[in-house]
Amino acid sequence: MKTLTPSLVFAYFMEICRVPRPSKHEEKIIAYLLHFADKHHLPARRDDAGNVVITKAATAGMDKKPVVILQSHVDMVCEKNAATTHDFFKDPIQPYIDGDWIKARGTTLGADCGIGVAAQLALLASEDIAHGALECLFTVDEETGLSGAAALQPGFLSGAILLNLDSEDEGELFIGCAGGVDTTATFTYQPELPPEGAVAFTVAVSGLAGGHSGDDINKRRANSNKLLARFLWQAQQECAIRLAHFSGGNLHNAIPREAVAVFTVDKKSTGVLQQLFALHAGEIENEWKAAEPHLEQTLEAAALPAHVIDQSTQRRLLGALYTCPNGVITMSPAIAHLVETSTNLASVKFAEGNKIIVATSQRSAIESAKRDMARVVGAVFAEAGATVTHGEGYPGWTPRPESAILQTAVQAYRTLFHTEPKVKAVHAGLECGLFLEKYPHLDMVSFGPTIRGMHSPDERLDIKSVQKFWDLLVEVLRTA
Repeated sequence: MKTLTPSLVFAYFMEICRVPRPSKHEEKIIAYLLHFADKHHLPARRDDAGNVVITKAATAGMDKKPVVILQSHVDMVCEKNAATTHDFFKDPIQPYIDGDWIKARGTTLGADCGIGVAAQLALLASEDIAHGALECLFTVDEETGLSGAAALQPGFLSGAILLNLDSEDEGELFIGCAGGVDTTATFTYQPELPPEGAVAFTVAVSGLAGGHSGDDINKRRANSNKLLARFLWQAQQECAIRLAHFSGGNLHNAIPREAVAVFTVDKKSTGVLQQLFALHAGEIENEWKAAEPHLEQTLEAAALPAHVIDQSTQRRLLGALYTCPNGVITMSPAIAHLVETSTNLASVKFAEGNKIIVATSQRSAIESAKRDMARVVGAVFAEAGATVTHGEGYPGWTPRPESAILQTAVQAYRTLFHTEPKVKAVHAGLECGLFLEKYPHLDMVSFGPTIRGMHSPDERLDIKSVQKFWDLLVEVLRTA
């Protein structure tokens, strides 16, 4: 990949791909950043949360420019295909070029937000780019709760302008984002022996597109947990199945792509069960044939499990999963094509202590609507007898069309590319709202290259857009 341009940005991106950096386990990338700063004789400091800031003085003649903060998060979403053997805690990501895109072999690529980190490092290492004083902020744990940004303390930064490099659509400048909150439901079940005369089956859903539960929630992506719950709920009514296991999804901010369940059924009812599955699978395939062309649904015989869950918990669990809201709830009446409020049935996991943990996430551009949607989802599970908890959540970022740095970025884009950029808000969560809580004076804009398939093994980075992203960043720093 040495022929890719901008060469320094891609060189650092390839280095970052070799550094494991799961959320909440960023020790190795933090060490990499501090070593980088020492190697380049740049001042660096780390706060108690693990956030790192590396500073660089203004270039000649630019010392009267305002201090600009550049910001990216260092952690990445760790998702892989079921058939991929990869340990995100020690194995390097394996990027490769596929036409106009960079992808990873069987895993997420980490371009979200690794390419932003790489651009910051390239600026810090460069000697031929004009800029005022820079504060390059690298935050931790963005993907699982934005805890790094939440822990940021007043006084850690001095700049009045912040460029967030965590957007995924070249040609678009973002000045607002949704807030979010997680809602978790926990069921406690009693294990029971399988009924006499029972046989076991495994039912699975796979091959879904998945994606980012903010950016992709309005793109008609099927949710594997919802599809599987739909079949199991029907099978419970018609075949008296007994559930032994359910596992679907992994991350709160990813649309689940795969789900699998193990259950038993009376041997005499296997014919009815198979007919029901065939009917269900046909209906699902018809409903999703355009949006999910790689959808796979299987029903296979399995070894009899040692235990099944008690019938009361099973009915309540499957009823809640089946009726739980999922997807887009409302669209913004103010901004065309922008999702206002959504919810994602993210994961279902059996855990130690006879627990079943259901993770969901809610997003909204309106704080009260976010809280209300969290209560709605919570009520579904509370009525089903689950213990419900809500995370602390994070605030949205209210758009300021009059922003001075926005106008600078718009003019820079016009100058470079002789066309108008789109000024937008995004339904995904950015750390900008949290920055404003600690630094209310900040003037902010977010932009980046084109990334598709975020939070899934289909994540890919548009190569040509990285050059435009870099050129825009350099021009904004020159003119800010």
